[in-house]
Amino acid sequence: MVKPRVYVTRVIPDAGLERIRAVADAEVWEGDEPPPYEILLEKVEGLDGLVSLLTDRIDAELMDAAGGSLRVISQMAVGTDNIDLAAATERGIPVGNTPGVLTETTADFAFSLLMAAARRIVEGERYVKAGKWVTWGPTLLMGHDIHGATLGLIGFGRIGQGMAKRARGFGMRVLYAGPSVDEGTARELHAERRDLDELLTESDFVSLHVPLTEQTTHLMADREFKLMKPGAILINTARGPVVDPGALYRALKEGEIAYAALDVTEPEPIPVDDPLLTLDNCLIVPHIASSSLATRSRMATMAAENLEAGLKGEKLPHCANPEVYG
Repeated sequence: MVKPRVYVTRVIPDAGLERIRAVADAEVWEGDEPPPYEILLEKVEGLDGLVSLLTDRIDAELMDAAGGSLRVISQMAVGTDNIDLAAATERGIPVGNTPGVLTETTADFAFSLLMAAARRIVEGERYVKAGKWVTWGPTLLMGHDIHGATLGLIGFGRIGQGMAKRARGFGMRVLYAGPSVDEGTARELHAERRDLDELLTESDFVSLHVPLTEQTTHLMADREFKLMKPGAILINTARGPVVDPGALYRALKEGEIAYAALDVTEPEPIPVDDPLLTLDNCLIVPHIASSSLATRSRMATMAAENLEAGLKGEKLPHCANPEVYG
């Protein structure tokens, strides 16, 4: 029996890759960087299934290049802003994603960034390695208290609520902006709803947890940074383009806000000559919020499960465009 043909756009954890190879004739892009779009156009021809990552552009042209054989696109990510979902639905192609599994891991990491930024941990480590630590100093690398501070969450879905749970342990006051949640959830998390401007003016820490849409692109720009407290700290583990990088640089350079900690950037990866990298008060890491062994393995397994269902003509366990089954 001939196995369906599948292309996997990057080496993923064995938990998923072994399962994919068991049910499909799978070709895997072995490079550390994403395959160029031109390569994807070639590889997709005649495919039955495609396993993608958020670094891959999956548009109508790519889907058409498959020649009508493509039965499923399975993305190893929660977000699908790199995929033209409308085009996939129009062509009858279900798109899988991996929701829920990375909530706690990402919330852990976002709160880690908050703590590292507040207490200037990375700056301190650099200070020691540079040989500058000669004695204890009463004003050396003074940071910001976390306990008792106000945390503003822009976006209050699973990860935003995970941040609120962690904030309770530090006695933080929690505000959120975005669609209302039910009163029971808000009460349990001791979270108060504010409009965006109110949240920005009241918060000591602002953490972003919104999807990337036309409405959220450059949600944080010059105007928003001017509303924030001079001692405020921004955390972004959502998507890079939610923050205007030029506006962030100006805000940090001119002291409109105290610090930023970013897991995501615009563009991504950030160029080594980007002005943000010249600032001591900007901590940037390479999009690793969900990068724990357990979480990434589970994401790979979910991607394999979605792929297998799609190849069999069954409904995907986790479908980003459920209207395709309408």
